[in-house]
Amino acid sequence: MTDKPTVLFVCVHNAGRSQMAAGYLRELGGGQIEVLSAGSEPKNQINPVAVAAMAEEGLDIASYTPQILTVDAVRESDVVITMGCGDACPIFPGKRYEDWELDDPAGQGIEAVRPIRDEIRRRVGVLVGELLPR
Repeated sequence: MTDKPTVLFVCVHNAGRSQMAAGYLRELGGGQIEVLSAGSEPKNQINPVAVAAMAEEGLDIASYTPQILTVDAVRESDVVITMGCGDACPIFPGKRYEDWELDDPAGQGIEAVRPIRDEIRRRVGVLVGELLPR
């Protein structure tokens, strides 16, 4: 790993789960972790329900734009966390890969998205503890 680890969150549309995870990591990582997110088939905008769910936590992800997954993004990352993107992610030796099985918030109401958001927050907290040991 480099001095400042880089984490890439990947989901299909880069509009919900990966954006929420990136929002939490930006906050919980305190600027000590480089945060990237991308999708294999990105949407035009972030899911408004995901934006609302994060706003309840005091985190604003509304200004971020879904990005296309690139080989370079994977290459420059120390940790690649996929969330339902299947085989779309290129694999490079020496990288840490995790697959977080989480429900897709697309098309769901805020009541269904809150538990997804809370599980993402929990997992990001664990990740921060692993990447930034006290």
